[in-house]
Amino acid sequence: MQDAGIAEIASNPEAYVKYLELQGDNPSYSPGNIALAMFQKPDVTLFGTREKWKGMGRSVKDSEAGKSFQIFSRGTFGKGYVLAPAYDISQTYGREIKTERLENGSPEMEKALATVLNYSVAPVVIDEGMDCPAYYDAEKMELAVNPGFPDNEAFAAIAAEVAHARMHAKGVNAYYTRAECDLDAQSISCILCRRFGVERDMPDLSRLGELYGGWTVPEVRQALNSVQDMSKKMVKSIERNIAPPEHTRGGPVKRPE
Repeated sequence: MQDAGIAEIASNPEAYVKYLELQGDNPSYSPGNIALAMFQKPDVTLFGTREKWKGMGRSVKDSEAGKSFQIFSRGTFGKGYVLAPAYDISQTYGREIKTERLENGSPEMEKALATVLNYSVAPVVIDEGMDCPAYYDAEKMELAVNPGFPDNEAFAAIAAEVAHARMHAKGVNAYYTRAECDLDAQSISCILCRRFGVERDMPDLSRLGELYGGWTVPEVRQALNSVQDMSKKMVKSIERNIAPPEHTRGGPVKRPE
């Protein structure tokens, strides 16, 4: 079932779009689990096991207890993986799930942009003459940024171009070409934008079949895993950096005279 879902994602643009949306909403889950959720519950959105929902202050509705779908979850004591029942958020009740949204001009957006730029393995330069917010030059091995664009456009573009820079790996990846890697880079950008409520268009999927033509399911899975791994790390870093500071007590108590 998982293999069938992976194959569908790599060959059907509509399935690929659904995959990007779900990966953005569920960044910690592997593409394999995303594929399983899509295959078994086509209307799935945000999902998790009973244990995950419990940790988020939610419980599975009694009426939905027998309507789970299967995903892989870590086994007892973190050893290996086992099939476990999972539920969509619509099958649960409890604490409201709050999601961070990056607004233009906000301190959170500023922190998010800085966080993504810090992931670049290439030097960052300013180029106010570019007709786009960001561009990774593989020949110069530098990332140019035009600060004249709105924050949301900059966030989407910088995320994609940082992904290009990381995939090129300072020229170590001799097989890197922009044309071959652009779908992965744009996918990483889409996942980040989806996670933080930043609007952007879906990537051009007209070459989806061509890009994955002749690939085996394990090869597709490995490519999607790489996309998820990079996007997950960026998501976690942004979440840490935009999280409100924890409450702490005031300064040291003054000892009475």
